[in-house]
Formats: sequence, C-alpha cells, structure tokens
Amino acid sequence: MTPPGAATNGKATAHTHTSELLRFATAGSVDDGKSTLIGRLLFDSKQVFADQLAHVEAVSERRGDGYVNLALLTDGLRAEREQGITIDVAYRYFATPKRKFIIADTPGHEQYTRNMVTGASTADLSLVLIDARKGVIEQSKRHAYIASLLGIPHLVVCVNKMDLVGWDEEVFEQIVEDFADVSAPLGLRDVTFIPISALLGDNVVERSEEMPWYQGPTLLHHLEHVHIASDRNFADVRFPVQWVIRPQSLEHPDYRGYAGRVAGGVLRPGDEVVVLPGGRRTRIAAIDDHERALGEAFPPMSVTVRLADDLDVGRGDVLCRPEDAPEPTRRLEADVCWMADAPLRPGGRYALKHTTRSARAVVDAIEHRVDVHSLRPEPNPAELALNDIGRVHLGTSERLVADPYARNRTTGSFILIDEATNDTVGAGMIVATG
Repeated sequence: MTPPGAATNGKATAHTHTSELLRFATAGSVDDGKSTLIGRLLFDSKQVFADQLAHVEAVSERRGDGYVNLALLTDGLRAEREQGITIDVAYRYFATPKRKFIIADTPGHEQYTRNMVTGASTADLSLVLIDARKGVIEQSKRHAYIASLLGIPHLVVCVNKMDLVGWDEEVFEQIVEDFADVSAPLGLRDVTFIPISALLGDNVVERSEEMPWYQGPTLLHHLEHVHIASDRNFADVRFPVQWVIRPQSLEHPDYRGYAGRVAGGVLRPGDEVVVLPGGRRTRIAAIDDHERALGEAFPPMSVTVRLADDLDVGRGDVLCRPEDAPEPTRRLEADVCWMADAPLRPGGRYALKHTTRSARAVVDAIEHRVDVHSLRPEPNPAELALNDIGRVHLGTSERLVADPYARNRTTGSFILIDEATNDTVGAGMIVATG
C-alpha cells in the first residue's frame, strides 16, 4: 500500500499537511501545577499577548502572590481562581513553527472524571503531572487508567516541583520506577518521563541547568516531535456518510456524492467498497474535496466520495473494504463513563449516537463497575452513578457498523443521550460486538 500522501505515477496525491496538529490533554491532582505548567508553556513559547500578561501581573499583585502567577492564564473562571482548582475543561490553542496544538486542560479530582474523559477523548497525547514531593498517588494511577481506557497513544509524565526536592535525581528515578509499575499492566506503550519546574520554567521550553543529569528532551521539544502520523488506523477502510450531496445545478445534473470524514484506511478511486449495513458492493468513482478531485483520502480528511453505481446510500451508512468489513450488530459490550446525576441501571433506555448513525439503546446488563481507588472491577453492581466507569451490555434498535475501540477510536466509540432532556449522559468505548 502506498503511504498516505506519497507519490503515484510521479504526481503528488492528496494533501500534504504543512503544520501537523497535536491534541493533548493535561491531568493532575489539585496543586500539582497543571495550570502553572500550561501558563509557562504559553509564556515561554511567546504565545501570550502583552495585554494578557499585564492583566495577569495586575491580578497576581492584587492577590499578593509575590510573583507573576502564570496559572492565571489558564484558570479563567472566577470560581476556579477562588478555589485554586480546575473544575471544567478549558481548551487552549497555540502554535510553533513545528506544529499546532490544542490543549484540553482537564480537572484531576475523581468527582470530575466525566470532565476528564470528555477533554481527553480526542487526545493524541496525555500529559500527567506528578508532584515530586508526593510521588505516585492514587489519582496518578486513575489518570493512567483513564488514558489507557481512552486508548491515548502517548503519555508524558511530568514530575513537577523538582526545585522543591533539591533537583534530586533519585527522587525522579523513584517516581519513574513507581509509575512504570502502574502503567505496565495497563498496556501503555509509549510513556515519557520529564523532570520539570513549571514555576521556574526548567525543562518546559528551555533546558534546565539545575538538572544536568537529565539528558532527555524538554516538554515542548517532545510535544513538537512525538510521532503521531501512524497512530490512526490506515489499514481498515471506514467512511461514515454524513451528508448526501444531490444535484443542485443545471451545470452538474448528474452529480451525486457522499460527504463525511474518513475514520480509517486509505480510499482511492477504483477501490471496491461495500455499503454497510445494507451490504451492496460498488466501486469508488472519484474523491473530491472543496477544491479539486483527489487521488486518495485518509484520516482525518473530510471529503466527498462518488460511487460508480446508483445505490441507496444515506446518512449513517459506512463505506468499508469488503475484506475487512465488520459484521453489523445490534449488540455492544462497552466500557461506559457515566455523566449524569440519574444513575444508569439495567433496563434503562437511551438514544445512542455512533459515528453518523443514531439509534435507540437499552441497557441489558452491567457486568462490573471499576473501583476508582483500587482500579479493580466490582462485579454485578446495581447501577452506575455519576462519574462511575463500568462494563455495560447494550442492545440497539439499528444495526451498527462498529469496531472495538482498540481497533478504531472513531467507529469504536459512542455517546448515550437522555431523550427527555437531550443531555449527553454517557460516553462508551466498545470492547466487543455481537
């Protein structure tokens, strides 16, 4: 298979992205320094406007902090400033010449697990802060568990406040060893450890002179260079149809295309595809974006696919390659993070949104609930309460074209919606189908 963006017949195909986007989520316990770290990252990479800095300086002086409190750049809500904690997900955007970034600053306390799951659900990388004085604590283990549950490919553990432990290498190495004991059983493959001082800036953007024993990258250097291009599934073709584009002008009376975002694999004109859940086969006649015809399309590109045959294709259908197409199913086994005050119980009925298809779902059973303290499963609970995570079995009114979450994060995830309020009440990661 030709790699995405490679040349075919001497001509470049598809788009070449000049500035790659990295989404990363931050997690840490109260007072671990998450907000200060993000503020330092923005400040030292020169992403802060003069008026923002002046405002932070004024607020710092008014609070009597005694220094420019960079955490104020991110803790924007008055309630957060007063409590000194992060209580909601805040998204920050910045860019360097190497890469663009979206930061999801998520709360670390267990009562905001749903917020953390929401913020980290689309992340390429999770950044976990650990206070060097406290070491690996219960919440550190929970953050690692959620990162593994969400299938986040890369994890960076920033051991913060090294200045308060005398820049001691042994303290850092002990935390590395302790966290490795936690992460290994969870199957976290790419874990990087960086000793930092967010308050002073050591190893955030500039290398620390206080820790010559550390020879690894600074945080920003790692974020700019971590390899994410191969994290998506480029093997299994998945194209959920979002919109049917019908003829809209006399100039193009026969144009009919199917618009959506590529969720997996590489699509090319001439490829055979099967339209699921119906099962009809055809070939791709052409692939268009808003400017021109393309030689290929791959995740996460948004394109319009034209088919060789006039089939009944609608929103919620999925184009797949016949040889690796999943079997459409009405049965899901999934890990669900519950986000509502009213608990999830067997027999509960909800609207289910999976890729571009909607269905109704009923809870057949709750297999277990995860104890957030020990991370052990508690079998056969009566319900899932707010912020609980548990293994749930669902039956759906429509056949879904789904994959295990470990295979494809897009086709392996769904949300549950309360039909009475239209509120999102649960986020699910599919373990098995059928």
